[in-house]
Amino acid sequence: MDVTDPTTNRERWLAAIKAARDAAAVAELETRLFGAKGEVLDFVRSVTSLPKDQRPAFGKAANAVKQEVEQALAARAEQFATAALDQEISSADFDPTEPGPRGRRGCLHPITIVQNELVDLFTSMGFRWEDGPEVESEYFNFDALNIPADHPARDSQDTFWLAPHPGLGRNLLRTHTSPVQVRTMQTLTKHGFHPPLKVIVPGRCFRSETVDKSHEHTFYQMEGLVVDRAGDRGVSTANLIHTMKTCLRVILERDVQVRLRPGFFPFVEPGFELDVNCPFCKGKGCSVCKQSGWIEILPCGMVHPVVLQKGGIDPEEYTGFAFGMGLQRVAMLRYGIDDIRQFMGGDLRFLQQFPEVPR
Repeated sequence: MDVTDPTTNRERWLAAIKAARDAAAVAELETRLFGAKGEVLDFVRSVTSLPKDQRPAFGKAANAVKQEVEQALAARAEQFATAALDQEISSADFDPTEPGPRGRRGCLHPITIVQNELVDLFTSMGFRWEDGPEVESEYFNFDALNIPADHPARDSQDTFWLAPHPGLGRNLLRTHTSPVQVRTMQTLTKHGFHPPLKVIVPGRCFRSETVDKSHEHTFYQMEGLVVDRAGDRGVSTANLIHTMKTCLRVILERDVQVRLRPGFFPFVEPGFELDVNCPFCKGKGCSVCKQSGWIEILPCGMVHPVVLQKGGIDPEEYTGFAFGMGLQRVAMLRYGIDDIRQFMGGDLRFLQQFPEVPR
């Protein structure tokens, strides 16, 4: 038999493939035909032993045989693989019509949970959701809030300043959501509208803080602003206290003990610090509350006349109150979380403790 005859070799190899009785025989045949010294490869390489005028025709025929044998070998291997799978399925307690396993659903971040519930609460009380830029101008973040360049209150907000840009003034990552107060009032008066006005502003803020169990460089706030006519029936500190107690009772799912301390904030007058009794030590003092027994939850107060003027509203005719709560602080009280760094840590073991997103 001429080993260089394409027809003879083709028929012999295809017959051997057809005669293979299992996957092991196919694998053995593949090694015999296409291994380092395989018959098919030797057959193709034998072209070098022929006269030069015969090589083109032989090479073309040899490559065609090689491809046909490769395809036949792959098809035979596929037959045995399919048969083995069918056998496995038929012998197992398996229903191929059942849906596959469903992937784990994602979890809501605790800050998202708290924010959503607060938004629902305040919108049910007649507040409107407003938003503003996280990259803020020096004017709206400080000047319009009665914090001029020489005011000592600027030193208490360690700010991430951005590189100056010609024509744009100084910009920064906003240190609080309060700039949206003035932006909202300006938009209102620009279009000829007048108070009453009730808005909330949830959002992300940034300060160059030293990170510890109760401080983070990136945090979330929810600002609130209420403006209405001044006078006996206008908004007052009593309205502010009632609103805050209602909010905390709903979000913390329990009655809370609160206290108001005088506090200085340039954009409110008078200003207060609202504290809640520490749930971790029950007022005895611990590292979370810095041994005070109380956790500062939000600053608040009556809107300063200068801020109303910057917003285009006459402080002789209107008054209002504002508050700003840290959403991380609220979530810590709600879920008993004793380290604020958990929120930004990205640890799935922490995040998977919270409700899954419904399908």
